[in-house]
Amino acid sequence: MLGVTNEQKVRGHQRVPSDTKEFHEATKRDALLRLRKDLDNLLQTADDAKKTILQKEMCGFEALFHRFLQEDGPSVEWDRIQKLPQDAVKDYSSLKTPQESEIREMLNKLVVIKLNGGLGTSMGCHGPKSVIPVRNDLTFLDLTVQQIEHLNKTYGATVPLVLMNSFNTDDDTEKVIRKYKGFQVQIYTFNQSCYPRISRDSLLPVAKDFTIENDIEAWYPPGHGDFYQSFQNSGLLKKFLAEGREYCFLSNIDNLGATVDINILNRLLGDDRQGDKPIEFVMEVTDKTRADVKGGTLIHYENKLRLLEIAQVPKEHVDDFKSVKTFKFFNTNNIWARLESIERVLDAHTMNMEIIVNNKTLDNGMRVIQLETAVGAAMKCFDGGIGINVPRSRFLPVKKTSDLLLVMSNLYSLKYGSLVMSPQRMFPTTPLVKLGDNHFSKVKEFLGRFANIPDLIELDHLTVSGDVTFGRGVSLRGTVIIIANHGDRIDIPAGAILENKIVSGNMRILDH
Repeated sequence: MLGVTNEQKVRGHQRVPSDTKEFHEATKRDALLRLRKDLDNLLQTADDAKKTILQKEMCGFEALFHRFLQEDGPSVEWDRIQKLPQDAVKDYSSLKTPQESEIREMLNKLVVIKLNGGLGTSMGCHGPKSVIPVRNDLTFLDLTVQQIEHLNKTYGATVPLVLMNSFNTDDDTEKVIRKYKGFQVQIYTFNQSCYPRISRDSLLPVAKDFTIENDIEAWYPPGHGDFYQSFQNSGLLKKFLAEGREYCFLSNIDNLGATVDINILNRLLGDDRQGDKPIEFVMEVTDKTRADVKGGTLIHYENKLRLLEIAQVPKEHVDDFKSVKTFKFFNTNNIWARLESIERVLDAHTMNMEIIVNNKTLDNGMRVIQLETAVGAAMKCFDGGIGINVPRSRFLPVKKTSDLLLVMSNLYSLKYGSLVMSPQRMFPTTPLVKLGDNHFSKVKEFLGRFANIPDLIELDHLTVSGDVTFGRGVSLRGTVIIIANHGDRIDIPAGAILENKIVSGNMRILDH
């Protein structure tokens, strides 16, 4: 041993990294085995009637956790992102409108799916977000049902509506949908998975048993990427394929612009496909503005179209990602997918979406992680995917009360459950609205600050901060900034017309 050669010394030195690697591999193996054991123990506490379904779900969770352990470094190497090919994103204006006589048959090949797993808590509401009134006392769900009923009645079609609920929204949604019994819409629901939150320190589930309602904080719905597997597990995928349906249109229930589009459906079912290969996946994208810099975008990577989210971008390239010049489009999360292709990809186990690691702190101070995936990230698993650059009107999400202000205003009128931009509006874009969190973030409080919603037809930009109320018949035009100092209150009088004005703490009205 004393006569060690230089060569042996070098070799010995080089062993260290692989030892580290072996240590990490062993730790990962250990983590997976321990998780498996914990999941088995959890399943022992489950109700016998639910065991089979829960077993399937826990298999899905284990697979997700295994992939989480395998992933090293970013899923996208920045320098390998390719320029989008010429025909990767079709312009909406290039799509053909089908003959009236063909529409019924086309609609009968469609399933409409709404992501309905979210609660209204961020806007101060209890229960599912979909039951918040958004216009004329109609909720997101009411408007969706009206839209589809109108299609079915107009064309004599049978488009079904499917709601993907979460364990948070399921009971309340089931009660609400009873009121649509007499409507010409068949409504189906299924639940997305319910996964255990994992302790950041031990990498083990924090849940002790399967009585979820007793420890709701220990569980979470794993993002909308879980749609594919849960849809198949529910039996609905098989049912719709057996009925001869070909495509599903999937969107967030709070996106009021995501209505069934006949021209896109025609592009999918029509005879103008390249060759005989069907389009398996469509992501609706729209032009990025400075307000959308954080939205996911379409890229070409390893010769496939795929979704790039800000979470996947290396820190040094975040500014490039946000650039409107480099990445012109962002994902609206309106997705069209071929049912047969979803089944094929799931059966072949080639569904492989990037994992989003969401760090949370529970009320008791415990730090946990929840593993999620995004529905659009599945694009790279399909063949013949395209983007369609749609008008901005197809992206009208209501995430905050500032969005609610727009959809409740005279910027829109309501037609068969769909919001239509007023022809009096000079620009197709919506005004940029910022309402102060302290006084406007909760729906009830927000509504109490307006005697009625102001006229916004000519508004470009509105900022309101502090204790501000609006009288009846107020008109806001151009850029309006209203800031009440701490302890002061500003009441905008009834009938006031504010055009390019700054209203500050002591109610002085200045020209902007």
